[in-house]
Amino acid sequence: MNINELLGKHPCSCGRTHACAIAQVHIERGAVSHLKELCENFETVAVAADHNTYAACGEQVCSVLGEKLCSTKIFQPKGLLVPDETSAAELFQSASGADLIVGVGSGVIQDLCKYVSYKMGVPYIIVATAPSMDGYASTGAAMIMNRMKVTYSCHVPMAILADTEVLKNAPLELIQSGFGDILGKYSCLCDWQLSHVVTDEYFCREIFDLTMSMVKQTEVLAKKLLARDEESVKTLMEALVVVGIAMSYAESSRPASGSEHHLSHFFEIVGLICGEPYFLHGIDVAYSAYVTQCLREKMIENGIPKVFPKFCRSKWEKGVKQIYKQAAEGVLELQNGLGWHEQSLEKIYREKEKEITSVLQSAPKSDIILAQLKNVGLDLDAFVKQYGKEKILNAVWYAKDLKDRYSVLWLFGAVSPAAPYSQPQ
Repeated sequence: MNINELLGKHPCSCGRTHACAIAQVHIERGAVSHLKELCENFETVAVAADHNTYAACGEQVCSVLGEKLCSTKIFQPKGLLVPDETSAAELFQSASGADLIVGVGSGVIQDLCKYVSYKMGVPYIIVATAPSMDGYASTGAAMIMNRMKVTYSCHVPMAILADTEVLKNAPLELIQSGFGDILGKYSCLCDWQLSHVVTDEYFCREIFDLTMSMVKQTEVLAKKLLARDEESVKTLMEALVVVGIAMSYAESSRPASGSEHHLSHFFEIVGLICGEPYFLHGIDVAYSAYVTQCLREKMIENGIPKVFPKFCRSKWEKGVKQIYKQAAEGVLELQNGLGWHEQSLEKIYREKEKEITSVLQSAPKSDIILAQLKNVGLDLDAFVKQYGKEKILNAVWYAKDLKDRYSVLWLFGAVSPAAPYSQPQ
């Protein structure tokens, strides 16, 4: 497909004019060669990478930049690189004085470059080293600030360059992560429709259809991706970039992020707080898409209850403090500001039960999601073993509180008497 046709401005039937300000996207062998032309009008260029991504493509990037290269920041964390205050400060210092930042990497590197370049008031280019996530073309920079997962609205990259030979040789778990991020769109798109019905949130059918088309073209490639088939890896990368463009169109991450992402963020945040392991983002998203689909099926089976359990604030606050520990203050501040726990949607749930049920039924069944996980080499037992049933249940009840976005987690938490913050009416 020609992704560049999606760039620029496009009037839409939803009444808005969608836009994506990326200048160029190149997903092909030798894509880094475009960097020289893209940097012609810049005098000083800073490069950011980690030790793995620099080995994959960094030397080639620095060679193309030549005398324009003013600094190279190679992050060398003891564990996983985290896009937090410390990493951002290091990049600020390294890139000081540059009029362009070139990131060499995937998720964390691109988030750091997006955030820092936006704060510096300079553009950035991302040279992708793995088809691992869908944020390349979006405006959102997913950072961890004060132990909270915060998505900052920044700017899109000036260009995205992805050498398919580099992509296909990425660690297999990064390719699985990219597939998982796309698979998770079944969940988030259902959540978007659900929120449109329940809260009257803005919804665009064309953005929905564009995103869903990327899911359909990718889901059949699982086994070829495991074999590192270059054309399939290219298709996956295209899908990830197009989903990012869809986010730019919507001016939010809504077309790509819902309850499955909230669970993924929960495992990451709690893992960082407690020093516990967690999967790569897209792999967690894939497993979490299975979990959220199980919740939808339980909702379909049980329907809207005749009597809703009562929300107990003291129980909820106690749970938040126990789970999020030093990050609890930020979670409580966010939700107290939103006031959603005090807003009863019981009347809307009853009035719109048929519409809600129809939306919930539109998502693929959990056994289909499970089959897709197996096709790409992801074992559900590994997910349960990693986190344990108690932690997964805590995610179901408390992950929604990390974000200001309605999803099936809010619906399930409101109707379920099993919720730890529920009490009988």
